[in-house]
Amino acid sequence: MPRPIAEQVVVITGASSGIGLAAARAAAHRGARVVLAARNARDLEDAAASIRQGGGEALAVPTDVADFAQVGALARRAVDAYGRIDTWVNGAAVSLYGEFEDLAVDEVRRVMDVNFMGQVHGAKAALPHLEESGGALVCIGSVLSDRGVPLQTAYCASKHAIKGWLDGLRVELRRRRSPVRVTLVKPSSINTPLFDKARTHLGVQPRPLPPVYSVELAAEAVLHAAVSNERDLIVGGAGAALSLAERVSPKLVDLYARFLAFAGQRTARPKPADAPNNLFEPVSYDGGERGGSAEVGRSAYQPIAEHGTAAALVASALCGLGAWGIRRADPSATAPAALLGAGALLLAGKALLSAAYEG
Repeated sequence: MPRPIAEQVVVITGASSGIGLAAARAAAHRGARVVLAARNARDLEDAAASIRQGGGEALAVPTDVADFAQVGALARRAVDAYGRIDTWVNGAAVSLYGEFEDLAVDEVRRVMDVNFMGQVHGAKAALPHLEESGGALVCIGSVLSDRGVPLQTAYCASKHAIKGWLDGLRVELRRRRSPVRVTLVKPSSINTPLFDKARTHLGVQPRPLPPVYSVELAAEAVLHAAVSNERDLIVGGAGAALSLAERVSPKLVDLYARFLAFAGQRTARPKPADAPNNLFEPVSYDGGERGGSAEVGRSAYQPIAEHGTAAALVASALCGLGAWGIRRADPSATAPAALLGAGALLLAGKALLSAAYEG
């Protein structure tokens, strides 16, 4: 059984802003000892100091996740300070906007080095310690792990890479009976400073595709992953709808992206490609937790996502009741009753597998 958050040592990369910062503050507020990592040393220490001033325990370790030696040093600092690591959160990320033909090869490579290799480095450094503690590896991907969009091809590629890597890693760990739990958190658009700091070739400031959800919603999903055994956890109903639509009809999503995703990711504010951005070096100020987008504070989908087994059992029961009701009202209506009955069995099987298989 995983330790409660209040008893955990939690390491979070990308913790100077956005989801990482919100998750660090929330974990510390609940009693966890947190180790914050990011490139911006000043903002990182300010974040750790604010946690300590509030009565929490926090350590700031400036780290560029693209450098494996620095990530290894981060893991050692955490263990030296607190004795173990219970949850490691791979949250560091950068973004790059522009049509593919306008992107430089070194820019694309840097996105992959931070977003994908940064998570590989984190897992390599953390897994030996998580094996000892029976802890959790929490990787922040995106709903764009399931479906790419135009103008963010490099970012989408990095998030797809994370998903494919974790699909294989998770099975390898289960085969050798590792106690480490692995969760891929896939946020929808979240109101963070990521978009303000991104390098852009659009000529204007980019923005997240609406609807945009609050950073607290994503932080809560990260903390839920730290104490549960979720395989994948989408944040926000819009992302769940996009992922489902991609499985049903990729060409329909192509059409949606063609007509809505270009204008939907642009603001009217000019921003040249050489404007300050954090692709290769940190900016002077990481922006705190929030960006400047109008946001949706809650998602009715989230309780379902975080209690998938229970939701599947409820849906199974409803399908079973529907099948029984149809047959009782009209004994000849065998086809719809059979479909609902089959749905009930499939959902019940999904719930039982989720409960029994720790993968």
